Amino acid sequence: MSKQPKYQQVADALRREISGGLYQPGARLPSESELSARFEASRNTVRSGLNLLVSEGLISSSQGLGYEVRKHEVFVLNASHFENLNFPQDGDAYSTDVRNAGRRPHQTFRVEMTTAPEYIAERLKVEAGSRTVLRFCHRFLDDVPWSTQATHYPEWLVEKAPRLTEPGDIAEGTTRYLATLEIEQVGYADEIATRMPTPEEARLLEIGAGVPVLLWTRTGYSATGPIRCTVTTFRGDLNRMNYEIGDLSARDESKHQ
Repeated sequence: MSKQPKYQQVADALRREISGGLYQPGARLPSESELSARFEASRNTVRSGLNLLVSEGLISSSQGLGYEVRKHEVFVLNASHFENLNFPQDGDAYSTDVRNAGRRPHQTFRVEMTTAPEYIAERLKVEAGSRTVLRFCHRFLDDVPWSTQATHYPEWLVEKAPRLTEPGDIAEGTTRYLATLEIEQVGYADEIATRMPTPEEARLLEIGAGVPVLLWTRTGYSATGPIRCTVTTFRGDLNRMNYEIGDLSARDESKHQ
């Protein structure tokens, strides 16, 4: 006889069935009463097992609709190409990558003058509390919340690049716009981290219980110093990032045939 608590046995059995394909993404699980009969357990025990799977991000629950296996239509972002001006773009990098993947992009904007938080000021090499231009994007793929992007530009850059304060989108992308003003981003430093979402992040990205966020902080540099710091917050269940660095010709199988 298993020494595991009954609710854990329920969760383990359903987890195996989901991973084995018995319940496909989007499929509804049997009702609590049906699971109670199957596992010879109380509804409270079954509910505890189901809630464990909810906390893992494996299933979701809806009032009156029961439990459903989460859909994970993952978007792959090539972070080494993102904002690289050597790659052809149709609009900004986000819209280009999304369209190239056969998906539909949509985003809303907020632009404001604000004070730099300490972690932003440190990366921009300005005093904490210094004024920055914040360009905030709320981005969607096929109407599903995908990410938020908060980019801070130091105040000294505004005089040289006044369009940074425009309330709407800069169609060609800010990196390309700055390059036309001879403010070229020649390098960047990336930081990747994960954590559970704040209540505001969970609201904006419509994140269910048990789903973490992926934080991507990119500091862009001109030849003379940092010119922007971008923090992108992704839904952890719908995104995967990759990088391509160096000569990858050996990855092409055709070269070995």
